[in-house]
Amino acid sequence: MGTNMQKQYDEYIAKFKANASIETQGKMQQAIDELEASDLGKGLKVGENAPAFTLPDAKGESVDLYKELQSGPVIITFYRGGWCPYCNMELRAYQQLMKEIHNQGAKLIAISPQTPDQSLTTAEKNELNYHVLSDVGNKVADQFNLVYPLPDYLVDVYKEKGLEVDKHNGDDTWTLPVAATYIINQDGTIAYEYTKADYKDRVEPSEVVEKLKSL
Repeated sequence: MGTNMQKQYDEYIAKFKANASIETQGKMQQAIDELEASDLGKGLKVGENAPAFTLPDAKGESVDLYKELQSGPVIITFYRGGWCPYCNMELRAYQQLMKEIHNQGAKLIAISPQTPDQSLTTAEKNELNYHVLSDVGNKVADQFNLVYPLPDYLVDVYKEKGLEVDKHNGDDTWTLPVAATYIINQDGTIAYEYTKADYKDRVEPSEVVEKLKSL
């Protein structure tokens, strides 16, 4: 089963390009290019061990990665926040595939630096019935080598657009994780990873499920 995530992305990007100023588009692309050229946000690679972590879900209950792995592999997707339209499209696409994921004996965990209250809002808005975890301060994302600071000129753009990332995250650092997806084997090793500096470049969730089936 596929999803229509990429079609939704293409439509949203076309709408953005038609409505956003050339200056705004240029600043957003500049930030992507600078991140790509830096050493930040490169992520862990296949064969490395996933860091052990315990994080609160949207309802405040603790979720331990290695306890989840006891029953099967785990897909982890790091997303920027519920304020990001691309993230919401991705999270909804994964929801469409939950039956297939469970049929493989696997679980799905979505992680963002949002506070638990904001994570609950994201989970409810997108009608998600998988773990949506809060990594306040990006501590786990940092262990996965995914964290980067938004440049000041992009912070200004976000503020102009009304994107209050700091309020969503409960701090004033304006740091985010690179959007990344992993499949973690039961022994804790990374079996698959997809990490891109461009937040619009994400793996189609159905491709992740096909990779899961091939393990």
